[in-house]
Amino acid sequence: MKMPENWSGRRTLAAVAASSATLIFCLVLLPAPGYGQSLTGRWVATGKTMDNGEVRKAILELTQTGNDLTGKLVEFGGGTGVKGTATGNHFELFGVGWDDKMPFLVGDLVNGELHGTRWNEAFVAKPATPADEFPKLPHLEPPALHNVTYNGLAKTPPMGWNSWNLFAEKVDDQTVRTMADAMVSSGMRDAGYIYVNIDDTWQGVRDAQGNLRSNHKFPDMKALADYVHSKGLKLGIYSSPGPRTCAGYPGSYGHEEQDARTFASWGIDYLKYDWCSASNIYKNEMLQPVYQKMGDALAASGRPIVFSLCEYGRGSVEKWGSAVGGNLWRTTDDINDSWESMIANIEGQAPAAPYVGPGHWNDPDMLEIGNRQMTDEQYRARMGDLGGVTASSQRTHMTDDEYRAHMSLWALAAAPLLAGNDIRIMSEVTKSILLNKEVIAVDQDALGKQASPVKSGDLETWVKPLADGSVAVGVVNLGPAPTRAKVRASDLQLGGEVKKARDLWAHTDVNFTGGAYSATVPSHGVLLLKVSAK
Repeated sequence: MKMPENWSGRRTLAAVAASSATLIFCLVLLPAPGYGQSLTGRWVATGKTMDNGEVRKAILELTQTGNDLTGKLVEFGGGTGVKGTATGNHFELFGVGWDDKMPFLVGDLVNGELHGTRWNEAFVAKPATPADEFPKLPHLEPPALHNVTYNGLAKTPPMGWNSWNLFAEKVDDQTVRTMADAMVSSGMRDAGYIYVNIDDTWQGVRDAQGNLRSNHKFPDMKALADYVHSKGLKLGIYSSPGPRTCAGYPGSYGHEEQDARTFASWGIDYLKYDWCSASNIYKNEMLQPVYQKMGDALAASGRPIVFSLCEYGRGSVEKWGSAVGGNLWRTTDDINDSWESMIANIEGQAPAAPYVGPGHWNDPDMLEIGNRQMTDEQYRARMGDLGGVTASSQRTHMTDDEYRAHMSLWALAAAPLLAGNDIRIMSEVTKSILLNKEVIAVDQDALGKQASPVKSGDLETWVKPLADGSVAVGVVNLGPAPTRAKVRASDLQLGGEVKKARDLWAHTDVNFTGGAYSATVPSHGVLLLKVSAK
C-alpha cells in the first residue's frame, strides 16, 4: 500500500483504527506561558494485541509554538510528520504530505487529560515513560548492484486474487481455503486466475534462530499451500524489506535469505514485497539494491517464486525492476473503488510502457471490480474508518460501466489481473466482467505490449498491438454524458484494410464502413474492439 514519501505506516494506522479497542495515549505535558497547558511532549498510544501477540503502540512527538503544532508520529510500521493547530484546549492534527481534507487526530484537554478521537477511535492521554521507546535497529548497507538472473516466470501478466481489499487484517487459513474453493467453482481458475495471495498480517514472531513463523490465524502454512496446490492454484505471500510491514508485523529486514528459504519450504509461489518501513532506513535512491537483496535470496531459495515489487512507482522502478529479479512492480499509488482513482492509476503508468514485456510488467494495483458488494464491516476493515464512513450510503464505488472500463484498461495495459472482491458471492454482472475470456486474451497476449492513451475531447483511445498482427482498440469516455466514438482504420497501423472486427463486450462482429466504425460510448464506459487486416 502506498504512503506519502515520509510515511510508510499509514496503512498501519488504518489497521489500528479499524480493529483497536479504545486507545490509551500517554503524554508528557510541559507548561507554555500565555497558552495554558502546552501540548509539547511525547505521547504513547497502546491499542489491541496483534494477532502475533505483540501490542500495538504509537509514539507521537509534538512541539507547540503559539497555536501551531508540529511533530512526528512513529509506529511499528513506520512514521510520518504531523502538523496542526491548538485553539485553547482543542487541537487538530493532519499528516504531512497527505491530501486529507479533515484531521485524522482531534482532541481536547479535559481536567488535565487529553480526550479525543483518532480516525473515530477514542483515546485518553496519560503520562509516558522512557520504557515506551521503540528499539533502535542497526543500519544494514545494501549490496552492490548487479543483475539478478530472470527466473523464467510471469511470461504473461500474473492473474489471481489478493486478500487485502476485502479482508484486510481479518484474513485467515480457513478464509483462504474457501477462496481457493471459490476460484475453482466460479470458473476463475479456468479463466487464468491462478494465484491466491495472502497479504499483510499473517506473520507471527521470529524464533530463537530468527525464523519467521506464521501467527495463530495460519497454524500450518505448508499444509495451506498443499491445499491450494491441490486445487490447481498457487499460493502467494507478503513481506517488506523494512523491519515492519505496513500493518506493523515483522518484515524481512536483515532476514532476507532466511525468509526466502522459509517461503520456499512452505511451497510459496509468489511474493509481494512492500516498501513500508524501509523508508525509515533507506532513501529512495537505495530502492534498487534493497529489492535486489530479496531478488538474490529468492533466486537462491531453490523454488521458482514470482517477485512482485510494491514501491508505489518510486525511483523509476520500471527502469530497473527486472534487473533485481522483479516480475512486476507497482507504478502508482494504491487504488480504491472510484473512477478517479482507477483512471489516475492507469494514466499514471503510461510513461512506463516501453519497459513492459514477457516476464516483467507494470502494475497499476489490484482490480476493484465487484467491490460494490463489500459489506460495511469489510469496508471499514480495509479503510480503517477513514473519513468516518460507516454505511453503504456514504461509500463511493464504480458503476458496472466503469468496472468494464477498468477491466478493459488493465487488459490494454498488459497489467496483472489480481481480483480483490469476494469471489464466493459474485453477481452475474461481476462474473461477466472478470470472466470475459476475450478481454482476458487481450491482457494475456504473448507479445506483451502496453497501450498508451491518446486524448481527443472527452474520449481517450488506447491501441495495443497483438501477437497475431491484429490490434485491440479501447475508447474510453471520460465525460459526463454518452458520446459518439469513431475508430478509423487508418489510425491502427494494420498494414491493410480491416477484414475482421469484433466488439469484445458485446461478443459480436462489427463492420468498418468507409474505413471506420462508430458507436455510442456511455459516460465512463468503454468501446473495446479487436481489429484485424487478416
